[in-house]
Amino acid sequence: MPGMPKLIALFVLLLPLAARAAEPPLIETTRDDTSISIKQGDKVLAKYQLQPDKNAELSVESACYFHPLKTPAGITVTEVAPADHPHHRGVFLGFVEMRGQVDADFWGWGEHAPKDGRRIVNREIRKLHDGSANGFVAINQWLAGDDVVIDEQLEAEVRTFGNVTVLDLQYTLDPKFEIRLPRWAFSGFCVRTRRDGNMQAFGRDGRVDLPDPSHLKPDSDWPAAMWYGYQFRGVNRAAGDGGVTIGVAVVDHPKNPPTWWHNHRGIGMLNPCIAAPTEVRLKVGEPLVLRYRVMAYDGEMPRERIQRLAEDFRKNYPPN
Repeated sequence: MPGMPKLIALFVLLLPLAARAAEPPLIETTRDDTSISIKQGDKVLAKYQLQPDKNAELSVESACYFHPLKTPAGITVTEVAPADHPHHRGVFLGFVEMRGQVDADFWGWGEHAPKDGRRIVNREIRKLHDGSANGFVAINQWLAGDDVVIDEQLEAEVRTFGNVTVLDLQYTLDPKFEIRLPRWAFSGFCVRTRRDGNMQAFGRDGRVDLPDPSHLKPDSDWPAAMWYGYQFRGVNRAAGDGGVTIGVAVVDHPKNPPTWWHNHRGIGMLNPCIAAPTEVRLKVGEPLVLRYRVMAYDGEMPRERIQRLAEDFRKNYPPN
């Protein structure tokens, strides 16, 4: 056919354009005085609060947390300042009891160590960039009054894989004096989730039916695992919505200290707790490094994809 070579040439010319059109939009970032917003196209994937949200009725002074964290479709999986625990703040890091030269509760409970005047503040943002993944480095300080308790460096990166938003986090905590973290069932890194819809817990082997742990009994926590997650069926995306299915999962890293999980469905906590198996000591000149991957997804839990992403994170993060 005489016209076939021209058609083939046109197809070859248009193929890269079609491939680019099928690719998801690049992830972009914007910053103002109070937060960093991470977007893909017109959808916000995550927001990192540099200042406490004035619209949230938080009972603590700390900022430096993520909320909202959203699925690729734009559905929020986190909560901040819920009525039952107004110190909970999306995706956050804090310890409920810290003993040393200065005692402190940066979690925000305030029952066993002082929380007043204990606040996590941002000092600087570095390496803010756009692309297929969005990343930044936050330089934060944990303060007791005017005294620095911990210098924190947070490395954060956001990307999407199909129906999964992935948030990778590496916290480097440099204590200014020796700190003891007494044994607690809960504490440390936490994702405070929503709780509506039909909520079920999952792990790498399927549904998890373990009872909710007691906050006073570390031995009641869930055992160490590569990851745990919650799925929510029939949640309202907006007023009048018939309900959708979404979920969230958290991956522990093998280089973190030994960890049990304070996963409480009734409170909406996914909390890999390094202080549950035994007390932890932070020493001057020996920074504590904690690494976690958080995944927010649309639809039924893509367990095979979650498992692959968990294995990749544990093997290859941080990249060399």
